[in-house]
Amino acid sequence: YSQGGGLSVGVWLDGGGKNDNKVIWTANRDDPPLHANATLTLNEKGLLLSSGVSGENKVVASPNDSAVSVFSASMLDSGNFVLYNKVNHTIWESFEHPTDTLLGGTNGVNLSLRLFLNSTGFLQLINNTDSSIYLEINYRFYQEVSYNYHNENTTTTTSNDGIVHSATLDVDGNFQLYTHQFEPSGGFRTSRVSRALEDYCKVVGFCGINSYCTFNDDRAYCACLPGTDFIDPQRNTLGCKRNYSEAHCKGGKDNIPLYNITPLQNIVWITGDNDVSSTVFLKMGIRSLEADDGTVPHELKPQIKRKDPTLKILLLTFSLVACSCALLAISGVFIFKFRVLRYKRLLEIGNLGLTGEVTLTSFSYNELKRATNGFKEELGKGSFGAVYKGSLNRGRNLIAVKRLEKLVEEGEREFQAEMRAIGRAHHKNLVRLLGYCAEDSKRVLVYDYMGNGSLADLLFKSRQRPDWDERTRIALDVARGILYLHEECETPIIHCDIKPQNILMDDYWRAKISDFGLAKLLMGDHTRTFTVVRGTRGYMAPEWHKNIPISAKADVYSYGIVLLETVFCRRNLDTTVSNPEEIILSILVYKCLVEKKLDKLVLGEEVDKKSLDRMVMVALWCIQDEPALRPSIKTVVMMLEGITDICIPPCPTASSI
Repeated sequence: YSQGGGLSVGVWLDGGGKNDNKVIWTANRDDPPLHANATLTLNEKGLLLSSGVSGENKVVASPNDSAVSVFSASMLDSGNFVLYNKVNHTIWESFEHPTDTLLGGTNGVNLSLRLFLNSTGFLQLINNTDSSIYLEINYRFYQEVSYNYHNENTTTTTSNDGIVHSATLDVDGNFQLYTHQFEPSGGFRTSRVSRALEDYCKVVGFCGINSYCTFNDDRAYCACLPGTDFIDPQRNTLGCKRNYSEAHCKGGKDNIPLYNITPLQNIVWITGDNDVSSTVFLKMGIRSLEADDGTVPHELKPQIKRKDPTLKILLLTFSLVACSCALLAISGVFIFKFRVLRYKRLLEIGNLGLTGEVTLTSFSYNELKRATNGFKEELGKGSFGAVYKGSLNRGRNLIAVKRLEKLVEEGEREFQAEMRAIGRAHHKNLVRLLGYCAEDSKRVLVYDYMGNGSLADLLFKSRQRPDWDERTRIALDVARGILYLHEECETPIIHCDIKPQNILMDDYWRAKISDFGLAKLLMGDHTRTFTVVRGTRGYMAPEWHKNIPISAKADVYSYGIVLLETVFCRRNLDTTVSNPEEIILSILVYKCLVEKKLDKLVLGEEVDKKSLDRMVMVALWCIQDEPALRPSIKTVVMMLEGITDICIPPCPTASSI
């Protein structure tokens, strides 16, 4: 089609001689118009254009993959020009490379308006990957203006017979939707359906260069900046041009310029025909420029009024002194407050292990890092993180610092609320939670330090096993601690990970349950809850693997395993034994109980026969597969204390081991 005194390759709606053709796509739009004898060639590389002058071939349409060959091309009724391979698959289409117009089915990444016939223009409509559409000025010195349509879609419903819908980024910068109704006699009638901005003054580029827009009586008017006139008075939206020349900035008898521009370093100048500021002039009062003879002097020296520097020096000195005093005062206040707060915190920390009712302390991460000497001495590592030894109050209070890992992310308020609920749990058989740190993504817990290790160390690693009385006392201590968590504290807590490693021994060899701060809280009157699988293999209740609600009976099961291990000082699952029938302790114990041969499991040790039978039967009741068959922890305590009678339990299974 004809363009700018030459030809261009593209796709258009045929006006049939009654209308101007509506160009919807142009190939190589930034290239100058083609010569009249230019030719198009379709080969395996794509659609190529020969200009006819230089003989150089330019690509009009070709697949992105050079290894793919073109077999055929088609101009579809939808306005899409398509290239196919041998199996008739589309390998290139004009709808994927729009210029300033979209038709139904176009998947263009960005559009740009036609400022001139063969120009990309200085406005681009970009369809972002997040479904937003925004209009951008193509000069890097101008700010970006956006139209966002994340949640707005416009649908026009009409008959499809003889109608083509198009959306064009017009030369004024407005994105508009049109319908083209084809007439039976030829040609088409164009109607505008909608536009992005109804207020034309909000359209970037509506008034053109060197002009501005005013909006009155629901109409937009363009006006020129001072020193400029309309390029075309009949078409005010084309912009303005300057109405003066450099001669206006000259004066005197010899017409010598009255300005002097000194080049500066590191200056980037915007150049071009559209830049109204390319020529700079100096505007001054006429009277100050005229000499006695009416001429204008060639050079003007600035007249600077001399000032007494003494006043300036005094003001500067006074300002410096005032600023120094203010800084000293502010620094003093901050230092005083910091010292007072630090002193109060040290007093509070020093009394943590002495008073009965103390709220949790919120530590900073740096405080705990200093308290543990950079998390240097590791006491152990569990499923939720490592535990480090530390000290507060200059070493007078030893602490255990647990740095949590692999936790589900939760907000700081939720974490603090959970810690406050845990902090209100006080019992002689619970390890005391002293404080916590919730700083950014860091979660750290601070506990009392237990100097005698864990029950696992005492049962499985000690050279001399604790005697029978010590073991019965430890078993009852653990049961009472669980009873407090389940029924006696303000917010009931399911521990979810009862095992010998989480039962610590204090300086008086009293058993204390730890890590209950990581358990699941039961709010209100809830008795069961769904939660992610947690715990340790060998101590986990069967319901953990059945995707059913978890109740406090899960802790009862874990306690039953711990009770068996405490009674016989061996693990429930021991693959080092020579007899395969003795690998699983619970099965072995039940067999001996039925055969009344429990004595052989404690050979060489003085035990109370009735106490042994009672503890074994309690443990076997606790490890029943069905939660309903297990006793509550309160009943367990009563059984261990001899208050409640116990009958022979059913045989346990090894399903969860």
